[in-house]
Amino acid sequence: MDEEPLLMHTIRVFSQTDPGLPIIVALPPDQKQAWYQLCRDHAFNLPHRVTDGGETRFHSVKNCLTLLPDEGWVAIHDGARPLVTRELIQGAFEEALLHGNAVPVVPVSESLRQVTGGTNRPVDRQEFYLVQTPQVFATSFLKNAYDRDPLPEFTDDATVAEAAGATIHLFAGERNNIKVTLPEELLLARMLFAGRRPH
Repeated sequence: MDEEPLLMHTIRVFSQTDPGLPIIVALPPDQKQAWYQLCRDHAFNLPHRVTDGGETRFHSVKNCLTLLPDEGWVAIHDGARPLVTRELIQGAFEEALLHGNAVPVVPVSESLRQVTGGTNRPVDRQEFYLVQTPQVFATSFLKNAYDRDPLPEFTDDATVAEAAGATIHLFAGERNNIKVTLPEELLLARMLFAGRRPH
């Protein structure tokens, strides 16, 4: 993994999966010019459109959806998941075509305890899964689902779609499709990228 911004890696995988796929990136308005400069610095010219991010993830996704036509399917992905693979992206679209939507998940491998107030208790980890992206939905349905006020429980597109009446279809995600938000996760991402390169 070189010093190229993580978001560029993410965009590249989607572009390689389908070169004709419209890619829309939501960024905070005050970071857009910095992004354009990074693209120039790294000679990054893969087609993508930049729009304003919102106050929350909900608002950012809603802004992106307004730029898409109603027909077809849309994959919503976290830009901070640069280790997504073409196989996972293709699988998400295939699962959505079969089941109406698709949300990748991986099983929890650690022990879990639920903390309530001053008490805690073990819970069965077999009943829990970690949710990933890309999450794929029919564009018209997801637009309608986002045509509402946000709620605190709307942490991803699946929760928004479920509130609009969707039955969420889960399929197997990938362990390496990690979200890079902490310094130690960046170190892990570097190692995983290095492992992908031919020696």
